Amino acid sequence: MNVILFEPDEIGKPLSRFDPRGEHVLKVLKKKPGERFEAGIVDGALGEAVLDEIGERQLRFSFNPIGEPLPLYPVRIVIGFPRPIVLRRLLKDLSTLGVESISLAAGDTGEKSYLDSNFLKGRSSRDALIDGAMQGFTTRLPSLSVYPSLDRYLASLASPDESPGSRVCLDNRNPETRFSRLEGATGPMTVAVGSERGWSDRERELFARAGFHSAGLGDRVLRTETACTVAVILALEKLGII
Repeated sequence: MNVILFEPDEIGKPLSRFDPRGEHVLKVLKKKPGERFEAGIVDGALGEAVLDEIGERQLRFSFNPIGEPLPLYPVRIVIGFPRPIVLRRLLKDLSTLGVESISLAAGDTGEKSYLDSNFLKGRSSRDALIDGAMQGFTTRLPSLSVYPSLDRYLASLASPDESPGSRVCLDNRNPETRFSRLEGATGPMTVAVGSERGWSDRERELFARAGFHSAGLGDRVLRTETACTVAVILALEKLGII
């Protein structure tokens, strides 16, 4: 944790010392009463917290806002619904990378039961995004949306009026070009990454009609989470952010 984040309604309330954040403050940062640590409010200000008191079961702290965090990067990623255990890692990593939005779409070749995962029904998905933001030293969380099919996701998109090369569909079977060779993207980029079995031929056609360019990441078949990380980094490079 490079910054400790709190939900807005947690400010002014005691924090359990057994909460992972409380344990981090005491065992990793080794803070004592009166000492400060970097903190922030989820989707709000960055600042610092003062550890006011260490109780037997709780910590008391006060928060002082200092400034606004950096905005999220204009990269939107849509992913063929992965296994829940993979999804947890994905959300954390994509939040750390600072993408603007994450969309999950059940694909033709994916396992439909993943849509009913308890991971998306409670706080688990939000907690994963917060963990990623704390690693990335920001308070901003990507938006997270779930679609029952790729068709529904694509129907939600506006007409492709972005710059050329701004919509990319990863395809390791018969891509038009390598991702690194794409040119023309100057605004927000949308990147589509398939699930374990990739996209179906029907879905490839849907992407093409929606203005997506198919691009590859080389000859090797990558895990979904690896492909997402590589694709986001390449998109950030294309936009001149890194």
